[in-house]
Amino acid sequence: MQVLQVQLAVQADPAEVGRARRWVRSRLLNHGVDPDAPIAETVVLVVSELVTNAVVHTGCPAVLRLCFPLGDFPGAPPDGSSGVCVNGSPASSTAPAGGGEVREAATVGPLRVEVADASQVAPAPRHAGSDVDATNGRGLELVELLCDRWGWYPDGSGKRVWCEISPDARPVDPLATVDWAALAQ
Repeated sequence: MQVLQVQLAVQADPAEVGRARRWVRSRLLNHGVDPDAPIAETVVLVVSELVTNAVVHTGCPAVLRLCFPLGDFPGAPPDGSSGVCVNGSPASSTAPAGGGEVREAATVGPLRVEVADASQVAPAPRHAGSDVDATNGRGLELVELLCDRWGWYPDGSGKRVWCEISPDARPVDPLATVDWAALAQ
């Protein structure tokens, strides 16, 4: 399977989370994903949570990577190699081996999101519990709910947190699990 990878360097500044969301929206749009599609909203939310965790909890820069599994696309390497790696900076973008541009491709598997940071501390899902006013503690819980799979592994002197979202993913309705009777008491 061929994979189109795009990545963005993120500085250790919480303001970078907004830039990462805008970048993801533009990459999804460039890949032919409707920005209003449920998968687009899910990917943007998941990226927001993972990048926030990386820059807030480590205080170090991070690297965000999107991996699009693709079917055949123009200019694909004839040897069936793993595909194209395109850096987030237009100046360093690379064309596929064999020339040509990648404009459209059929997604044939889950989209993978990865965030690498310089911390070796394992991500620990925390549950905000019943404190509806809590402003943190739900990030990895959201990732767990919205993604098909997620995990992490040591990567060099830090770690890489990853998740996969299937192309037919439907957003989780956060209100579906609310115990309305208990809240009414």
